[in-house]
Amino acid sequence: MKLDTIDHIAITVTDIKISVDWYLQQHHCQVLYQDKTWALLEYHNIKLALVIDREHPPHFSIISETPEQYGPLTKHRDSSQSVYIEDPDGNHIEMIKYES
Repeated sequence: MKLDTIDHIAITVTDIKISVDWYLQQHHCQVLYQDKTWALLEYHNIKLALVIDREHPPHFSIISETPEQYGPLTKHRDSSQSVYIEDPDGNHIEMIKYES
C-alpha cells in the first residue's frame, strides 16, 4: 500500500514579511511564493506555509488524486485545487491536487 504524501504544513503568523525574513535567516529554505496573506517556503522534504489567520486556517495538506470526493474544490493561483476537511478534533486538513 502506497502511503499518502504530506505536501505542506500551514502555521499562522501575524506578519508575513517579518516571518519570512525570520525563517530565511534561521533556516536553509527558499520562498516559492509570498504576498501579504501567505507565503510558501520550501525545505528539502516538505513545504511550510505561513498564513494570516483571517485568510487561511492553520492546517496540513495531503496530496490526493481525487480530492473532490470530500466536497467542492477551490482553484488556487498555482492551478492546484483543494478542499478543506476536519478530523474528529476539528483540525483542518487540506486535500489538494496539482495540475500535471
